[in-house]
Amino acid sequence: MKAVLYKGLTILAGVMLLGSATSCNDWLKEQEPGKQTLKDSFTVGQNAIDCVTGCYAPLQWDFNKTYFDEWFIGDIASDDALKGGQSVTDNGEVYDIENFKVQANNPLLLDFWRANYIGIARCNLALQEIPKMTPDDVLNQTEGGITRQDCLIGEAYFMRALYYFRLVRIFGGVPLVDFVVDSSVKWKQPRASEQDVYDKIVSDLTNAEKMLWEKSQYAEKDLGRATKGAAEALLCKVLLQEHKYDEAYTWGKKFVDEQYKTGKYSLCPKYEDNFTLAGENGPESVFEIQYTEDPTSDYGGMGFTRGTFATILMRPRWAALGSQKGWGFDHPTWNLYNEYEQGDPRRDVTIGTVDEEAQNDPEVNYLGSYFWNKKCCNYDFATNTFPKLAHDSRGALNYKLIRTTDVLLNYAEAAVKSGKDLAGAKWALEEVRKRARLEAGGNVLPEFPNYKVDGEQLTDTPDGLFKAIKHERRVELGMEGQRRFDLIRWGELKRAETVKKANPETAAEMGTYREETKGLMPIPAEERNLNPMEQNPGY
Repeated sequence: MKAVLYKGLTILAGVMLLGSATSCNDWLKEQEPGKQTLKDSFTVGQNAIDCVTGCYAPLQWDFNKTYFDEWFIGDIASDDALKGGQSVTDNGEVYDIENFKVQANNPLLLDFWRANYIGIARCNLALQEIPKMTPDDVLNQTEGGITRQDCLIGEAYFMRALYYFRLVRIFGGVPLVDFVVDSSVKWKQPRASEQDVYDKIVSDLTNAEKMLWEKSQYAEKDLGRATKGAAEALLCKVLLQEHKYDEAYTWGKKFVDEQYKTGKYSLCPKYEDNFTLAGENGPESVFEIQYTEDPTSDYGGMGFTRGTFATILMRPRWAALGSQKGWGFDHPTWNLYNEYEQGDPRRDVTIGTVDEEAQNDPEVNYLGSYFWNKKCCNYDFATNTFPKLAHDSRGALNYKLIRTTDVLLNYAEAAVKSGKDLAGAKWALEEVRKRARLEAGGNVLPEFPNYKVDGEQLTDTPDGLFKAIKHERRVELGMEGQRRFDLIRWGELKRAETVKKANPETAAEMGTYREETKGLMPIPAEERNLNPMEQNPGY
């Protein structure tokens, strides 16, 4: 998929106005020479593949007027990470998001909004045109009784759902556009309710799950595309975020029974394998953003590069790295560091540190944290080095959006909260913990409930089990952009303020979490100027 994803597209998911001559004579109404219609763009199966490939591309975009990776919200606007950078004033839009001071004119939020809507527009085009196509040898290719044509439609459904999920859990209700905007009277749409957006996501994913191929049915070059398992995993995740525990349990169990227990997905032998170039799209990968080496491109707008800026953004500002020195964003907090049980090997895969001399360097030590996100900066765990990048500002390491352990823990949470299957929840929790236990060796990471969380002994009760699952999500998925959305789901976002105010250095910068916002970010002011919408409470 890395190679396929960047193939030049002749089909643009934008406004396409089709005109004709205005003469009173019919013979003068022939199509203008050289004018392309939508039908012309969807003549062979490869056109359909190219169109759907384009649906994935906006996920990769992380730079326009500013950097706008989702982890700037998922990590930094939680208790897992601090902004970092050269100083407090470096990247002010992220500073405001981190410290509960964000306003509607924040450029990061505007770029994030627009990139996701461009993705939605591309999906809408695919969903309008591909069903109309006459099947050829490419579209008739069949796996498991599903044609490539139907699978491509399923991919577009999945991607549209994913883009809307990224929007709704940050902004709440947003305009629902499930059609091609091909005239000026269609683009201005009202803001839908949060529930309506979630209903559309579930509907799209349900359609996708019926039409997608299994991961094993794709050719190697296509690994990274949406799969049946990915649709089931995302349905569980979406419904859990809605607190629809019974439905989330149903989809989580379907993934466990039909994907995990049958060996279609499994855990990597070593935890660190998930965060290496060699481990991309591996057995544990359910869905990840695809990147590739891009030695030629430079700064530009959305879609200008095929690599990710996250690599250099997260590498530490450590002088000892020489030319591989990073920009030092996304510093793990001491609170996250201390969450790990003694001997848990996942901590040293997640959180990097520096030598004693560098710990006192103000460019390395950001408000008391000299840690760095080890998972996302293309670190070579075998040699403990930072490989040279093909371009000084970006890298090729994919970003993991859904791993199998994420699905197992979502399933466990739904099993507990629905009251349907405490035994299944314990099993899933243990599936995640036992890999770390085996890697650590010795008498570490005991089975539930024989350990403490937040200094308290766990109890073999539903409450104790839920507490264990929350702890496990934090240490298993730490610094993977998940934490803020977990805290919101659990009604615990206030914790981010409490944790950071406990440190005098961060307390001096921290604003106050306002309950009326419900953890949502403001609708970008520029979008409201173009299309008047009600603003979220608190802004």
